[in-house]
Amino acid sequence: MGSFKIFSLCFTITHSSIIRKPKHERFTCAKANVIVTDWYGAHGDDPYTLQYRGCGKEGKYIHFTSNFLLNDDLTAGYGPRGRVFVHEWAHLRWGVFDEYNSEKPFYINGQNQIKVTRCSSDITGIFVCEKGPCPQENCIISKLFKEGCMFIYNSTQNATASIMFMQSLSSVVEFCDARTHNQEAPNLQNQMCSLRSAWDVITDSADFNHSFPMNGTGLPPPPVFSLIQAGDKVVCLVLDVSSKMEEADRLLRLQQAAEFYLMQIVEIHTFVGIVSFNSKGEIRAQLHQINSDDDRKLLVSHLPSTVSAEAQTSVCSGLKKGFEVVEKLNGKAHGSVMILVTSGGDEHIGNCLLTVLSSGSTIHSIALGSSVVKNLEELSHHTGGVKFFVPDKSNSNSMIDAFSRIPSGTGDIFQQRIQLESTGENVKPHHQLKNTVTVDNSVGNDTTFLVTWQTSGPPEIALVDPNGRKYYTSDFITNPALRTARLCIPGTAEPGLWTYTLNNTHHSLQALKVTVTSRASSSAMPPATVEVFVERDSPQFPHPVMIYANVRKGIYPILNATVTATIEPETADPVVLKLFDDGAGADIIKNDGIYSRYFFSFAVNGSYSLKVHVSYSSSKSGLAHSVPGNRAIYVPGYIANGNIQMNAPRKSVGRHEEEQKWGFSRVSSGGSFSVLGVPADPPPDVFPPCKIIDLEAVKVEEEVTLSWTAPGEDYDQGQANSYEIRMSQSLQKIQDDFNNAILVNISKLLSPQQAGTKEIFTFSPKLFTNGPDHQPDGETQESHRIYVAIRAIDKNSLKSAVSNIAQVSLFIPPNSAPVLARDHLILKGVLTAVSSIGIICLTIAVTDYILNRKKRADKKENGTKLI
Repeated sequence: MGSFKIFSLCFTITHSSIIRKPKHERFTCAKANVIVTDWYGAHGDDPYTLQYRGCGKEGKYIHFTSNFLLNDDLTAGYGPRGRVFVHEWAHLRWGVFDEYNSEKPFYINGQNQIKVTRCSSDITGIFVCEKGPCPQENCIISKLFKEGCMFIYNSTQNATASIMFMQSLSSVVEFCDARTHNQEAPNLQNQMCSLRSAWDVITDSADFNHSFPMNGTGLPPPPVFSLIQAGDKVVCLVLDVSSKMEEADRLLRLQQAAEFYLMQIVEIHTFVGIVSFNSKGEIRAQLHQINSDDDRKLLVSHLPSTVSAEAQTSVCSGLKKGFEVVEKLNGKAHGSVMILVTSGGDEHIGNCLLTVLSSGSTIHSIALGSSVVKNLEELSHHTGGVKFFVPDKSNSNSMIDAFSRIPSGTGDIFQQRIQLESTGENVKPHHQLKNTVTVDNSVGNDTTFLVTWQTSGPPEIALVDPNGRKYYTSDFITNPALRTARLCIPGTAEPGLWTYTLNNTHHSLQALKVTVTSRASSSAMPPATVEVFVERDSPQFPHPVMIYANVRKGIYPILNATVTATIEPETADPVVLKLFDDGAGADIIKNDGIYSRYFFSFAVNGSYSLKVHVSYSSSKSGLAHSVPGNRAIYVPGYIANGNIQMNAPRKSVGRHEEEQKWGFSRVSSGGSFSVLGVPADPPPDVFPPCKIIDLEAVKVEEEVTLSWTAPGEDYDQGQANSYEIRMSQSLQKIQDDFNNAILVNISKLLSPQQAGTKEIFTFSPKLFTNGPDHQPDGETQESHRIYVAIRAIDKNSLKSAVSNIAQVSLFIPPNSAPVLARDHLILKGVLTAVSSIGIICLTIAVTDYILNRKKRADKKENGTKLI
């Protein structure tokens, strides 16, 4: 009896040949489950799923190319698109991983047999060399796979699993379960899920735990599709003007950020309206479409310039007026965007939550100060918006960062403004703020330098481009009332290092801030981008927050970048944290372009603002040629009716782009998160080392060598105190009862190294090789495989979670070659039979040739005699 669950899916399609823009619909899907673009990876049209979390955790999105969806020729290699979607959906929704391994296509199992990496092991096929079928030994050189060899599967199979291995096979209709799962295969599913089957992981999900079996034999209800296409973008600014906005220059910082948004960020042809509120809402500007700079300036003139004397705020009143504004376009608010900025502690926001949800509008909230209530965050959370927090610090650029981060409604990266620099500093009298910013060759159009200050007059500004051209304060457009100075570089900015210097010529401290933004220089080359997000946005102490930064160019991951997160609490000093893409700690997959780290340095209760800086040096090799892992396999060919039928080679798309000479720099806000339960006094040590997720085991002669990345004293920071390594011949035992598995002697292992360092330890597992008296789990000595796991312990005896489980085949008899597996014996028999038939045919042909030649010779001889 099956069960089913109703899901809501959102597709973002950015290919013009598939989707045409209607005039009266608005696109409302801010966080798409499926993205369709034409930015190929090196593997061409491979569908893939971006997974940045662990086993059993949801991924970020599924990616298809339009060619995959439209070109029926590709179904020969990938299989029907519905099957491919099920494969990718299992990645996205249930957090399972691929069961093949292109880098390790075969392995030696516990019985010393060479096996193909697959699940289930019942899927059959033969080895094929460059010139056709060949015995297995022709493909193995010193235990490595010979180039030009591949394993071709039979098109007709009896095996029904697995969808995560080869979804294209018509017989495959199931996921591998406990009965069919291949625990020995060196694939990502075994590594990430500690040898658990895909079906075991799926049935543990909330979808199955919280759903009921279907009654009877009826099918689930058919899916319902709603086509929501991109249309006019409608934005309304809903701005707090209560007396609380007078504190800490909040109104001034709002004016500076809103002006920058209207003049530089919001895209051309967008309809924009403005509403202000205190206890009541007021319409300041009806919807006005932006078609020129004059339209932008007109909207700026409607920004509030003063605060009211009233301290009370009513967010619902402001939103009500906002809906009134956007509904005048075509009678509904559905698909519109509200940018809500407030500093008030309105306790009645919940009164309009249902109205907001039914409106279909997206609410991005920007909270100022520490008195904003939690319900404000709920508005953003439930409508798919982003929430931001702006601390009351004069040198914080968080307000402009928030407006810069608000996503575009079109999803077109070539039209979006990209933030290259954002910094602020309290500069002493007659001192300067000086720095450089890199303008790389993928950006440069509409490049803008914005300088803001809080008191007195403007600083003395000097800007030098890569060719030595200088710009001064007089070249900037200065707005004394808003205390901003803006310079727009005409055409495409010169790529390279730009140097800016701000001199505080006044006799008092000045809070000086710089923001640099730009757009793509060419539609043929996508710019590098960074997207920042967190795993938990409302954790309870002592649970950590996982911070992620997705750094990409198109869909290519960017490797070897320097990624730094700055976390600003409401009152305490900012915390700077370096993020890593090393496949350890919070980072699940190495070199996937997602840089990660645990954050747990909570100073106070309340909101924390998050911003990430990315810098990349052109001297490093940083652009990956493919997206690692988690993609539907492309099958090179099949054996059908005894014949090899090869598919067209998988499309590989080269990157045609200019040489990257200057590296790049990027800045992006990650919104905000809130933390509760932080003790007032310094807490005792409550943070254990993080789980080791990359444990590997390799047999070297008679010993086993383990390798892993060192965790920290606290999660992935510092240095742990010791390790505990245990092993067993029973997977079940080490999974369920790690404490009672056999303890490995680690007296030769030195103290743990600094977090992030590679650890290596070699031991001799003689316990399992000295006869049946030492078999701990009642198994016979014919089982030559052991399972190993590890955990770290800190100086206060706090223990990490048990690591992933590594396995190794122990027993290979001396001087013996690996045994041929059944498939290969069959192949060898087939080849022998074919050879025998060939010899018989050759013998017949030779005999026939000799007889015919003798006849011709006799005729010739007889003819001579007659003459």
